[in-house]
Amino acid sequence: MTNPFLFTDEHEEFRLSVRGLAESRFSGTYLEKAKSDKYPSDELRQLGDAGITGLLVDVGDGGQGADALTLGIAVEEMSHANLTVGYLVFGSTVACHVVAQHASPEAKGKWLPGLLAGDSVSALALTEPESGSDAAAMRTTASRVDRGWILNGEKTSVTAVVHADVIIVFAKTDQSAGARGVTAFLVDANDPTVTSHPFDDPGNKPLGRGSVVFDGTFVPDDHMLGALGDGFRIVMHEFDLTRTLIGLILTGGAQKALDMTAEYVTQRHAFGQQISRFQGVSFPIAEHTTYVEALRMLSYRSLGLRVAGRPHSREAAMVKWWGPEVAFNAIKDCIVLHGHVAYSDELPLQSMLRDVSAYFIGDGTPQIQKLVIARDVLGRDAVGS
Repeated sequence: MTNPFLFTDEHEEFRLSVRGLAESRFSGTYLEKAKSDKYPSDELRQLGDAGITGLLVDVGDGGQGADALTLGIAVEEMSHANLTVGYLVFGSTVACHVVAQHASPEAKGKWLPGLLAGDSVSALALTEPESGSDAAAMRTTASRVDRGWILNGEKTSVTAVVHADVIIVFAKTDQSAGARGVTAFLVDANDPTVTSHPFDDPGNKPLGRGSVVFDGTFVPDDHMLGALGDGFRIVMHEFDLTRTLIGLILTGGAQKALDMTAEYVTQRHAFGQQISRFQGVSFPIAEHTTYVEALRMLSYRSLGLRVAGRPHSREAAMVKWWGPEVAFNAIKDCIVLHGHVAYSDELPLQSMLRDVSAYFIGDGTPQIQKLVIARDVLGRDAVGS
């Protein structure tokens, strides 16, 4: 009989396999990479070689045909070894999934092989300077022309956009239709009418973040994702997945910090004994271990509901607002427990703290997530828009 609170033997075998890959290939490189703005192209190709990028893609399209729980395991294990690589798993698998699910045969044939192999870098452009969480208020437009569309507008806070080969862009195709007037497109990032600008961020430097401007960019009809006006539905469905996966990036990173700290406090001596013998040291580790385990279980609960075809927007929103707090607070206290040595780049903890702080904002602020939860609990009319 299957126990719904435990992974299957196949999932556990996959966890051990991907953990071995993560530790052997990526564990020792995080700190050096975190200080650099060089995109981790080699790491992305290694993920492609291992089939990780295609976990959610059907076998017939060149993927693994795995479920969302399997992807969650890969994200957590890779993030434990290396937070940057954990994001690569998250970003590349979702992009491959979206293209495989919604692109035309022509666009799929052009872009999917490179994305699966890790040879092509993708970016998702949704946020705009004047519309962050209010995605339906976007100003980027796609105007109908012969055999395609002309895009005009600016997107901001786009991860990896300065390195991207292809960009998933959401634009208004019907100004009067609100959220139903948003359509998604695949855009060649090397088109001369597409211009990107990097931001100088304190964390996630290898991934990069920036803005991108579309100035009369032609997109052929066969590069539309889904049907006309399908963009908002696509992005909201993917938000439930990406918000949950962010919880597992944060779980992996926080667990890594706790593992490092547990090793340190059992070796460090003060006042004639291991500092782990002081409750002021051991209790914070016990507390954060509990919070991280709860975040882990809530994240996999959300993915389990997705696999079962059941609603999980509430659970995904819970993961997204609470996860950054859990990870940030755990890493912060790990820095304190390490003492002065952790206030330097000799250890990866400062870089980890900067990297996880980005997830307070990406994929929707805490306020938006709490609004999603409140509407589910109290009803939309009781909460308001």
